[in-house]
Amino acid sequence: MHATLPLLEVTEFPALRRHQLTTLQVNLGYRCNQTCVHCHVNAGPTRTEMMDAQTLAMIPEVLKARRLTTLDLTGGAPELHAGFRDLVRTARNLGIKVIDRCNLTVLLEPGQEGLADFLAAHQVEVVASLPCYSVENVDSQRGKGVFDKSVASLKKLNALGYGREGSGLTLNLVYNPQGATLPPEQGKLQAAYKHELFEHFGIVFNGLFTLANMPIQRFGSMLISKGQFNGYMRLLEENFAAANLPNVMCRSLVSVDWQGYLYDCDFNQMLGLDLPDDRVGAGRPHLRDLLKDDLAGRPIRVANHCFGCTAGQGSSCGGALHE
Repeated sequence: MHATLPLLEVTEFPALRRHQLTTLQVNLGYRCNQTCVHCHVNAGPTRTEMMDAQTLAMIPEVLKARRLTTLDLTGGAPELHAGFRDLVRTARNLGIKVIDRCNLTVLLEPGQEGLADFLAAHQVEVVASLPCYSVENVDSQRGKGVFDKSVASLKKLNALGYGREGSGLTLNLVYNPQGATLPPEQGKLQAAYKHELFEHFGIVFNGLFTLANMPIQRFGSMLISKGQFNGYMRLLEENFAAANLPNVMCRSLVSVDWQGYLYDCDFNQMLGLDLPDDRVGAGRPHLRDLLKDDLAGRPIRVANHCFGCTAGQGSSCGGALHE
């Protein structure tokens, strides 16, 4: 795989500083039941990196110490971690909003038969990746048969009340482009998704998040192999919108890797760009540091891939940053 960090470190991206921390985004491990070509985590069935019990036990303590409002669980497939359900129970008992970044097909994996019911019982917000509403596009990006499994999982979630008005169970879908292009306008694409998925499958959902593909890991390496990396970076830079800067996710979110180390975002985590810390002898910033330290006002580590979050409508874990 081609390394992209050397191509991203030199940047003219504006300097940023943190606001008050509200969200802890935790990568529970890189194991996944899928291998997607756009995956910036390079996750897959053969990955073995998974968070240990000691680090996992710190998460509720940090949520309390920093008075956070949201726990955002990701991976890999976070549900494949043996401690996933206990962590969700503990966080919900603390009154924390829990988001599960779900690839949908994991709901059909052996041993996960009760997962959808568990998520509904604990009112976990499901953010589900569905890069298109056509079988050809989804299967080409995520693997043969993934679209049909995704539809089956969405129907299962709908049957439990997810995506239905008044249920209190939020189901948001995630779109990302097939290649080196920017996402289309989020509102229009959401309307198309809602029409197509309901018309053909009877599926309903709350909202659609449009995300730009990041030029790192598997997707970045593919761009280099095809000679498209520089062109894609020009596209991102030429579509930079300063209006997106106040709302980029790294202002209020901190990313935690499977070993407990801290990063400004999930993308910096994949590039190995640690959270900046200018304290003498502090070592690598770690989850345990959040038990006593606040992050407000600290600088954010930026590189050229940050243009991916600020191009066009902008892109974050919650979709477009402005209409």
